[in-house]
Amino acid sequence: MANEIGDWFRSIPLITRWWFGLSVLLPLLGRFGLFNPYWLVLLWEPLYSKFQIWRPITALFYFPISPSSGFHYLLNLYFLYNYSTRLETGTFTGRPADYLFMLIFCWLSLVITCLLAEIMLLMDLMILAVLYVWCQLNRDQIVQFWFGTQFKAMYLPWVLLGFNMIIRGGGFTDVLGILVGHLYFFLMFKYPQDFGGRRFLSTPQILYDYLPNARGTISGFGVPPSSRQNPGDARQRHAWGGGQQLGD
Repeated sequence: MANEIGDWFRSIPLITRWWFGLSVLLPLLGRFGLFNPYWLVLLWEPLYSKFQIWRPITALFYFPISPSSGFHYLLNLYFLYNYSTRLETGTFTGRPADYLFMLIFCWLSLVITCLLAEIMLLMDLMILAVLYVWCQLNRDQIVQFWFGTQFKAMYLPWVLLGFNMIIRGGGFTDVLGILVGHLYFFLMFKYPQDFGGRRFLSTPQILYDYLPNARGTISGFGVPPSSRQNPGDARQRHAWGGGQQLGD
C-alpha cells in the first residue's frame, strides 16, 4: 500500500507534486498542533512591521482542517491535483519553467490583492485561478456538473461561483481567483494572439536555468491554446468533481 502511494505521488508532474505535497504537509502540521496556525496565514501587520516574510508562502499552502472544513479541504486537493496536472502535462508539457512562472504570477497577484482585501488564506483562490486558466485554454470541451448537466468548460468557473453563492453565500473571494486567472490568460494569450498586442509577460531566464525545457519543446508562450488548434476535442467529456463546491 505504501509503495503504491509512493509510486502514485512520484508520478505526479514536478511542479504539481511540490504544490500538492506542501498543501498536504502544512495543513497536517497545523492540525496536529506542531505549528501555530496564526504564524501561517497572511497578515499585513506582522509581515510589514515584524518582517515575517514567510507568510505569503505559507498562506498559499496552509488550510485550517477541522471537522467542519475537512471535506472542503479534500475537495481543494482534488481540484488542485486534477487541474494543475492537466495544465502541466497539457499546455505546459515539457516546459516546467513556464508553468512555474504562471503559478508565481498568480500567487504574487493574489498576495497583493488579499493583503488589500484582508484575506488570510490563498489556497482556494489559487486553485480557482488555475482552474480558470485551464477552462479558457480548453474552453470548448464539454464538462459535466451535478445531475448530468453539461456545458462548455469556459462556463465552469462561473457555474462554480454561482453554486457556491447559493450554498454558502458571499462569493467575493471566488471572484478574486477568477480575476487573477483571467489577468494571466489575457496578458499571456488573449492580448498577444487575438489583439496583436505586445507580450507583457515572459518567463525569467533564471527559471529556465533551473528547470530547462524538455528536448524538442519551445520556450515562451506564443502557442495557440490547444482547444483552438483541435476543435474536434470539444466532443470529449469529463466529470469535474461531480459539482462539489470549490469554496467553503
